[in-house]
Amino acid sequence: MADSATGLGVVFETTAFLHYFKGLPDNRQPGKVIYPLNEVLLLSLLAVLAGAESFTDIARFGEKKLALLRRFLPFADGAPPHDRLGEIFAALDALVFQRCFVDWVAALTKTPVEVIAIDGKTMRGTNGKKDSKAAIHMVSAFAARQRLVLAQVKVDAKSNEIVAIPALLDLMAIEGAVITIDAMGCQRDIAEKIIAKKADYILALKGNQGTLREDVEVFANDQKTRGFKDATVSTHKTVDADHGRIETRNYTLIHDAGWLQERHNWPGLKGILMVESQREYSDKVERETRFYITSSSLEAQTLGPMIRSHWSIENSLHWVMDMTFRDDECRIRTEHAPANFTTLRHMAHNIVRKAPGKDSLRLRRKTAAWDDDYLASLIAA
Repeated sequence: MADSATGLGVVFETTAFLHYFKGLPDNRQPGKVIYPLNEVLLLSLLAVLAGAESFTDIARFGEKKLALLRRFLPFADGAPPHDRLGEIFAALDALVFQRCFVDWVAALTKTPVEVIAIDGKTMRGTNGKKDSKAAIHMVSAFAARQRLVLAQVKVDAKSNEIVAIPALLDLMAIEGAVITIDAMGCQRDIAEKIIAKKADYILALKGNQGTLREDVEVFANDQKTRGFKDATVSTHKTVDADHGRIETRNYTLIHDAGWLQERHNWPGLKGILMVESQREYSDKVERETRFYITSSSLEAQTLGPMIRSHWSIENSLHWVMDMTFRDDECRIRTEHAPANFTTLRHMAHNIVRKAPGKDSLRLRRKTAAWDDDYLASLIAA
């Protein structure tokens, strides 16, 4: 079909993802908008998929790929320059953008999300060397088995993850899922929020909850010495061998937690998990014992792998964002731009992750940069 504004012959391809971002408010002055918001989003996502790491990169992609862009939308005035892109993303409401992202990824996730790992990551490149501002910290929710980002929020400069996690949970529909969080998130308010949203939790224990961890450790060790004769338990064992190392994990779930609930009044508490790890190397043996609390009624053979899958957020998200998307090299700092650019990268991550084939994520992005048809196919699905 022909585009009357450009006079060009244009075949508009579908962009399903834009449907979920129609509600984004555009605060620019009506009548003076040269670059429509849907075109800005399309350009930015395509550019990031193809390897862009900054607004300058996105602007150059727009200059060189107008023919590709016009397969989707008119782009009557071309692509915006980098400074205009920075202004748009700095002013764009990060929370509303994130809500749109959550709706989009919920539709993208075909199967029920069983395990949601929550963890934070600092974007080291955003540390203000001249103004001494702290680096930006984001907390993300990750579907551990599907390996997709479900949501993320920026941690306020005067706050921490304890405040950010409830806000992250509010963004998502988590009913029926099991939420795994490290010791920072072992807080009553967070546990109560998870239970209220009809989900379950597995929370790591350290010394940040008064005597809770100490009580759990004393009780678990005492029961272990007695052969767990006075407790109802389920167990699970795994053995992994890799690169000359043998790692054995013994999971013991103690289902009798009523006494702990009476002592600490912890929301929804139903069980205590003890994980005993042994790593054998050629010349040494390392042992470690970790403790968790859970609201789930499932047994150790199910909850044990869920604990293990929590670390996928480190290996399959944080590491990938650093090595493939160069997260720690990002210098974007102005207003909402850092949070919004993180959302863009997470969109690109999810799209590339869902793409068919056995290529690495790195190779898929390179292919997207080299092959316009492949890049178009990624977002036209």
